[in-house]
Amino acid sequence: MKNITSIDSKQNTTSSTTWIKDDAVITITNLRLRTFIGFNPEELVKQQDIVINAQIHYGAEDASKTDDESDALNYKTITKRMINHVEHGKFKLLEKLVEDLLNIATEHPVVSKASVTVDKPHALRFADSVSVTLSVSRAP
Repeated sequence: MKNITSIDSKQNTTSSTTWIKDDAVITITNLRLRTFIGFNPEELVKQQDIVINAQIHYGAEDASKTDDESDALNYKTITKRMINHVEHGKFKLLEKLVEDLLNIATEHPVVSKASVTVDKPHALRFADSVSVTLSVSRAP
């Protein structure tokens, strides 16, 4: 919690406000990869493009005070794990892939909440993309 005292120059009064700092949000935007996704015969033998977007919430109070990377959630490590999982996997359903990526995003105990969306461009003839989103919050 952060206590801030401010002075209103017009009224020459002092007020105190208590702030509760929200979690930091790491946002991974448009991570473009290729994988085997789908169950139609042609999808089983040909990799397709997918686009991953994720939001990972965590308490960054220590990292914001110390400016020390060891106090921060390492988004590079998380992203590398996602890339490895996608590029070496085969998935029938977007739901399964999204669930797997959500599990990777929430492995670290400091993560309080996460959301992952995977888009499959060109999956529908007259649409830019189809996507599935899953979200979780850690129980208090």
